[in-house]
Amino acid sequence: MMNLYERLPRDDGLQDYGTICAANESRFNASHYSELLSTFTAGWRDPEHLAELLDFIAPPIPVARRFEFKVADNGEAFLSESDDIRAIGSAFKRIEFSGSSVTAKTFNKGLTIRVDHDDVAGDNWRERYVQLLLQRLYRNELRRAIAALEGSASFLSASYVWSPTTGTPNPDADIRAELAAAAELTGIRPNRLIIGEGAWDLRSDAYDHQDNAGSQRSAGLSPTELAQKLFVDEVRLIRARYQGSASKDAMLGNTIYAFQSQNGILKDESSNIKRFVTPVDGHSSFRVYLEEHSKFSDISVEHYSHILITFNQGIRKLSVIAA
Repeated sequence: MMNLYERLPRDDGLQDYGTICAANESRFNASHYSELLSTFTAGWRDPEHLAELLDFIAPPIPVARRFEFKVADNGEAFLSESDDIRAIGSAFKRIEFSGSSVTAKTFNKGLTIRVDHDDVAGDNWRERYVQLLLQRLYRNELRRAIAALEGSASFLSASYVWSPTTGTPNPDADIRAELAAAAELTGIRPNRLIIGEGAWDLRSDAYDHQDNAGSQRSAGLSPTELAQKLFVDEVRLIRARYQGSASKDAMLGNTIYAFQSQNGILKDESSNIKRFVTPVDGHSSFRVYLEEHSKFSDISVEHYSHILITFNQGIRKLSVIAA
């Protein structure tokens, strides 16, 4: 996977104001910790909804810096007991997660920006720069989550053609076929779907140009209605972009991923992908440091996380082209 910070300078204390750089953990000093700005991150709501998308793809699971988890055992998703009745004087039957154990750790991630005091206005400039760094960090994490799915997905070598000028494509039938293939392989039908903006547009175009009532109805389905039609829990559209080498690239584009995940799971419960996070200060996900100088301030935002594929079977990818 490409290093998301490879184009960012490292924080050596010599950057000009307004420069975003990869924060150096050694520069995080307790004397510069800002409780006020750290509290601000806990109540902040992302206007781009990147945090919601990240939680949808890779649900957060609180862990210590170093942790151990079980690689999912597919059979455990279907276990059921007929002997869960407790006899008088005895304990309940004890269940345990099986599967191989994996030891991992969360990584310290963060960014720093230098702000010249001659370039600020108003009383909330610190919060606005913290928001900028938070959005950047969430965008980095979202790219990591999508890259993790990409590295583990099973898909056909040929792309699906959803073109109104080539036959009578049925995009939803193609998606159902991939969901069924995953269920046949693992016994579990993927319950979540993410669709890139390009793939959504191609799906709509394929149905819009077919002159029949069924296609016109399919073209007008909302993501919620499409989820009901496909028998999955939820469908999310990914419209987020990031600055590539020469342009603003779509994070997903003409691609669809189907996978199994759910919110509020334990670290050993079955799920294709998880985001292990180490809470800071016992509860918050982010910590903010403020280094005040006579003419400028350095604002750093850090967090601890590790996105992992914990069960790689059943992740499906659909690559879509127009012709």
